[in-house]
Order: sequence, then structure tokens, then C-alpha cells
Amino acid sequence: MTEANDLPESEAQPKSAAEKRAQTMIRRQKRNLRKATAEGFLAGVAAMLRPGDLAIDCGANVGVVTAVLAATGADVVCFEPDPYAFGELTKAFGDHPRVDLVNAAVGVGAGTVRLMRAANFEDNPASASVKSTILDGGRSIDGSQGIEVPLIDFPAWLAARVAERGQVAFIKLDIEGAELALLEELDRRDQLKDVRCLVAETHERKFRDLRERYRDLRATLGKKYPKSRVNLDWI
Repeated sequence: MTEANDLPESEAQPKSAAEKRAQTMIRRQKRNLRKATAEGFLAGVAAMLRPGDLAIDCGANVGVVTAVLAATGADVVCFEPDPYAFGELTKAFGDHPRVDLVNAAVGVGAGTVRLMRAANFEDNPASASVKSTILDGGRSIDGSQGIEVPLIDFPAWLAARVAERGQVAFIKLDIEGAELALLEELDRRDQLKDVRCLVAETHERKFRDLRERYRDLRATLGKKYPKSRVNLDWI
């Protein structure tokens, strides 16, 4: 999660080395607190999931959250577009009877889309794959190169699952900026009412031009749903 009032380093340069160190420590403490809060929230969700529930992990990466969801006995569907991350995900869960792996991005509309990776991807793919995105303009992303990947029309896909099951128990969105348009569309279609709990990591800092839309989305969803139902402060 990115706090709405966080600023990129270029917009808030400290005046001294001591201020730089202090700023770094504060950011680290905030990240650690957000991580601990997210882990606690996920543990609470996992405690309520039951066999037969459907949990959806969008931006599953190598499966850290997938492992928690699968251990509950719920049915889990994972979407991961990056070929490297999907390979690692397949090694971990390819034979799992209740985990369905989909090598595709999720968004509004179906087809193919260009997946862009972090500029340092080749140096450390295990770490950098979490930054892979289908959205142009992100910081530290190599926009000059990309990989064509399938794009799933997630609102349509979700509607089909709700028609089959009545509701979806849990959705996690960590899709590097693409969550904004997707959440706007899910809200426009009033589909979030069919999801018991949704968490999303938002990326205001990474996509500066979208900050106003992020603020509007937070305000809109905050009025409609309690944080226990729709949590946009996921990590």
C-alpha cells in the first residue's frame, strides 16, 4: 500500500545527511508497520475461510499469499502475468488440487497487453518481478521493452464466478497500478457487493498522474464499505 500523502523522494529532498537517514528510518518503520498490519489482516481473513469458499489472488507473484489461502481449504484462483513469477508459482502450486493458476493479467476488457518490467529485472528477477506492470508511466520501469501477455476481463470473469457460487469470499489485488481502473469499473458495475472481503495495494507514488483518481476512489469506496470489507491499505 502507498499512503495517499506519501511523496516521491524527488519532491521532498532532505537538507542534510542526518535528515536523509532519519527520513529513511521513518519510511522503513512505516513499511514494517504496514506489512505487519497486512499480515494480521490476512490471518484474520484466513481464519474465516472455509472449504468451498473461493479466494482470488490477483498478482500472485511467487505465491506468498497463495500459500496462506490454500492452507484454509478454500478454492484458490491465482492470476500472474510475469513469466518468471508464474514459473516459480507453478513450481510451488502446479500440483495443488485446489489451486488454479492462470498466466495472465487482469483488467477491464480482454485481449493481450504489454507487460513491462523493472529496469533492474535482469539483475534480480526474484525481487524485481513484483514490480512488473501493464500500466505505462511507472517509476523505475523499463517502458522501452515489454512482453505480450493475455489480459482477462476480470469484471466479466468475476460475474461468472458469482453466478456459479453466489458470492466470492476474498479477492487480493496487487497488480501494480492496474487496480485503479479495475476497482473503478467493479464499483461502477456494483460488483463489490458480491465479495465478502477485498484488499488492494494501491500505487499512488508509482503513478503520480493518477493521484487524483486514487483519492476519488478512496473517498467513494470509503463511503460505501467499511475497511473490513474493502481495504485499500494492503501493504
